[in-house]
Amino acid sequence: MSTEDPRRRIPRTDRVLADPRVRAAAAGLGDAAVRAAVLAAQQRARGGEIAPEAVVEAVVAGLSARGASSLSPVLNATGVVVHTNLGRAPLSHAAKQALLAAADYVDVELDLATGQRSARGAGAREALLEACPAAEDALVVTNGAAALVLATTALAGTREVVVSRGEFVEIGAGFRLSDLMESTGARLREVGTTNRTHLGDYEAALGPGTGCILKVHPSNFRVAGFTAAVPLRELRSLADAHGVPLVVDVGSGLLTPDPTLPDEPSLAEALEAGADAVIASGDKLLGGPQAGLLLGRAKTVRRLARFPLARAVRADKLTLAALEATLRGGPTPVGRSLHADPERLRERAEALASVVGAEAVPHDGRVGGGGAPGVPLPGWAVRLPEAAAEALRLGTPAVLPRVHDGACLVDLRCIPEADDAALTDAVRAALEGLR
Repeated sequence: MSTEDPRRRIPRTDRVLADPRVRAAAAGLGDAAVRAAVLAAQQRARGGEIAPEAVVEAVVAGLSARGASSLSPVLNATGVVVHTNLGRAPLSHAAKQALLAAADYVDVELDLATGQRSARGAGAREALLEACPAAEDALVVTNGAAALVLATTALAGTREVVVSRGEFVEIGAGFRLSDLMESTGARLREVGTTNRTHLGDYEAALGPGTGCILKVHPSNFRVAGFTAAVPLRELRSLADAHGVPLVVDVGSGLLTPDPTLPDEPSLAEALEAGADAVIASGDKLLGGPQAGLLLGRAKTVRRLARFPLARAVRADKLTLAALEATLRGGPTPVGRSLHADPERLRERAEALASVVGAEAVPHDGRVGGGGAPGVPLPGWAVRLPEAAAEALRLGTPAVLPRVHDGACLVDLRCIPEADDAALTDAVRAALEGLR
């Protein structure tokens, strides 16, 4: 019987790194990531988990299963279209292609005809103005919160921002818009009550210390019952009378009215009602990349663009490229999911259910991302045992279903039909794992 320690047969790091199979699997990965995979496999061999002769195979398998990013693709089977935890809006094909092109050197601030420096993001700006003709000018920054901070800081400074108490919105992860604005030195002047604010409340608050009037759409909640709010056109008249700017945060980035979302305000409506600047997010109902959109009167937008903070929150070339392509590249995944035909969703759900031996049930989707709270999107889902949810999340591809009322619900609204076969395989594998 041999007494040789099997750990002596563990291949050295340099030999593993030199193996052609490892070199092929490591293409596109940095040295640190590759060495970490080698050391991990060697450690498994030292612990007796794998044989010394299996180290190279373990390294190849580990490298092949990972990329340079730790993010994993997920099939969104929740029925929530703008899912914040899944990165909000999935990009259109045109936007993805634009990202690839912009990853190299591009003329983001260069006029190729003259060889001179040009305005940054001119293409995205022009695309926004084409999509929303009510705006005289546009500016793109990093996200919606940055747009709000820039607008209130540039227009109000350390003076007062007059805002209704009923519009004190808390967004994701506990961040409050009021805290964001106050962090830059602006002072908030609260008017009205949680449920009712009148024109006289605003008028009584305006004075020499007023920097701007701010109206925020409470996009992620609803107040119903004994309520009152001041229409934008009335606020416009009041702002004109006192010579102060009117800023409107519509939140979800709906460019024009959508009958599917009757109570969701659009940028076009806010601009037509007289807002000096309208703020929205690019990665919600617009269906584009994370961005903060500022559209409005030319004088106001130019003032924001020249303010020093604008440099700190300016959008990068990838955002600008993806945004422009989103606006000019046809229907977006968000748009298709919002307006998905319920009958087609039923057909797809029943097809999946028949293959895996489950039941298709009616299921309302949601807009998500703080948009159109409470508005149902009629559709269908496949009802599975609740225990299938974990297996779906941990499978390949990862599938995120909705767990509700003791069941795992797989909603196909946000899943492209081209992925139906992959979803079917994932569901089948998850159910087999439960047996």
